[in-house]
Amino acid sequence: MSKNTNAPARHWIGGKWTESTQIRESFNPSTGAVVGTFYDGGEAEARAAVDTAADAFASTDWGRVHHVRATALERLADALEARVPEIAATLSQENGKLLRETMWEVSAAATWLRYTAASARTQIAGRAAEVAPGQYFHSMPEPAGVVGIISPWNSPVILTVRALGPALAAGCTVVIKLPAQTALTNALFAQVVASVAEIPPGVVNILTETGSEVARHLVASEQVSMISYTGSTPVGRQIAAAAAATLKRLGLELGGKTPIIIFPSADLDIAIPNLLRAATLMNGQFCCTGSRVLVHRDIADQVRTALTDALSQVRLGTWDDETAQLGPLIDRASAERVDALVEEAGSYGTVLVRGGQVTEGPLSSSGAFYRPSLVEVTDTEARIVQEEVFGPVQTFEVFEDEADAVRRANATQYGLAASIFTADPVQARRVGRQVQAGGMWINTWGLLTEHFEQVGVKGSGYGYLGGLKAIEEFQVLKVYAEMDYAVAMG
Repeated sequence: MSKNTNAPARHWIGGKWTESTQIRESFNPSTGAVVGTFYDGGEAEARAAVDTAADAFASTDWGRVHHVRATALERLADALEARVPEIAATLSQENGKLLRETMWEVSAAATWLRYTAASARTQIAGRAAEVAPGQYFHSMPEPAGVVGIISPWNSPVILTVRALGPALAAGCTVVIKLPAQTALTNALFAQVVASVAEIPPGVVNILTETGSEVARHLVASEQVSMISYTGSTPVGRQIAAAAAATLKRLGLELGGKTPIIIFPSADLDIAIPNLLRAATLMNGQFCCTGSRVLVHRDIADQVRTALTDALSQVRLGTWDDETAQLGPLIDRASAERVDALVEEAGSYGTVLVRGGQVTEGPLSSSGAFYRPSLVEVTDTEARIVQEEVFGPVQTFEVFEDEADAVRRANATQYGLAASIFTADPVQARRVGRQVQAGGMWINTWGLLTEHFEQVGVKGSGYGYLGGLKAIEEFQVLKVYAEMDYAVAMG
């Protein structure tokens, strides 16, 4: 794509388009070409956004009128849905995902908004009881306050909306910090927000940042009541430590190292395509990427051969190539990092498929394309097992029995998701109960819905996104106690 000559993408703060001093470029990871330019935010913009969000929370009725919030969320869904093709195409050109994947992402985000619009209308009540003669208690959910939302570049629209929707439904005001890698997409999403007249100025503020000044201010500010962060486990730990100074509430969806357990009774015609999709969806840059394949010894040879063949034949292509199965990583540095991990793994494991950077042909110009790799290992302490690779790389492990499968599945710090393939539903539940993961897929992988919660355990974080509990994450409960006057007087 040729260089965009339009004005740099701006921030949306206090109901106004805002510029900052630094202008930077956004690059297409498929080609390395400049897609456009953007204003890079920092602490000054963060302070302004937090101040205006705090003012909007204190001075408007946003947090008190449920039907207004529900209507605003419905209008936001309408506005987003109307621009799905434009936003999806821009996102694909900025983070390299295939167009069919970004089309799904933006469309799904609109669906999530409609779900949270319903939450704004229905999840408004507390409870009441007379606990003793003349003693009455009742509880009332209230919005938490100003919420800081920090989203990653791999799926910025849907991962922002998962937090934004319930935060707005609860009555909070928000400051959203979005990544520089998707700056033009961020600006388009801000335009969608700006088009919704039902959202008062200052209720939603959107900033783009290359560094971490905005995020640090959100975490440190006493005006911000809660942080919702999606990203890596190391950064999540830093946020949790820094937030302790103000005792902020946190919702953290962090890294993953999803094990996929395959038992002898599994239908391999179902399992193998899922294994392939688990490695290649979103170019392997997904917190739930199925990066660990655990196979029972009785079918290990069969699965090893089938998966090796499938990964070896993956077709790479640019975002608009309808026949492609895999796009580029976010940049050359990521491809080099992933390749170094695979190269190192060859010293302690067996490399079944040696992918690597594309260095020749039309896809080599950006240096970001990476062919899938598969490495067989036995030691669960191996680095490639323990670290989140964030690329199209899988490890292959053979287990002896259920106990060994569970031991291997639980051998990392992560607990975001896991899959089990078996024809025995009792076995699926028995093993599923023992695997430490917040999400469990049976005979599938990657199946998500806005109707049910997504949650991690261990090093994959805490807090709920989606489902009935999502709005509760952004609410505080106030409890009232009343004494009947006649009873009190005796």
